[in-house]
Amino acid sequence: MGLLGTGILKGLSVTLTHFINTYLEDFKYLGKKAGIEPRPLRRQSPKNYGLVTVEYPKERLPLPENFRNIPFLVRDSQTGEDKCTSCGICAKVCPPQCIWIVRTTDPVTKRPVPAPKEFYIDSTICMNCGYCAEFCPFDAIKMNVEYELSDYGRIKEMILDKERLTKPDTYHAAIHPTDWAREQAEKAAEEEKKRQAEEAKAKAAAAKAAATPAKPASTAPQPPAAPPQS
Repeated sequence: MGLLGTGILKGLSVTLTHFINTYLEDFKYLGKKAGIEPRPLRRQSPKNYGLVTVEYPKERLPLPENFRNIPFLVRDSQTGEDKCTSCGICAKVCPPQCIWIVRTTDPVTKRPVPAPKEFYIDSTICMNCGYCAEFCPFDAIKMNVEYELSDYGRIKEMILDKERLTKPDTYHAAIHPTDWAREQAEKAAEEEKKRQAEEAKAKAAAAKAAATPAKPASTAPQPPAAPPQS
């Protein structure tokens, strides 16, 4: 029977069925209100009928929050200053050694300033491990979610400088809301702890001042009376 082409016809019928079901599945959501599951996610559902492939680049699956790619530097959106102090910890813990930093120097005193003058990451050898973001004591470097970074050049295009790496903290809050909420909670808890410590110190000083008896006023010795004149 296979020689008569029935196997080919069965295979083509399966393909045609999936092709038709693809449009029938999409017709279910025509005119529906917003809030339904995005089409790429519905395509990946086991209950889906028809095409199961996400039509990239027209369609993209939403990335998980913990997805990590090339790091970026965080800038405080309120003060406009970089959080990086050029301490160099990220460069030391980087396994492929793809980070190098040039520290800023005061032009008058020639002493180092806690701010990076230059900051580079070689994206061609970065292994996206996240050690730099994990070990940074100032939360100044985070992992990005951008993955479409291919280019024709290597030196100028793939070695990212400080200008291309720096993003505001609002960007970090948008792509990592859970991590941002945790950082804000820890910051608020630390500030509350400092406030309570200052209040306790002030109360202790006030209690000590109240418990200390007041010293009696010192009386100056009176000069001897002058002898009466005859």
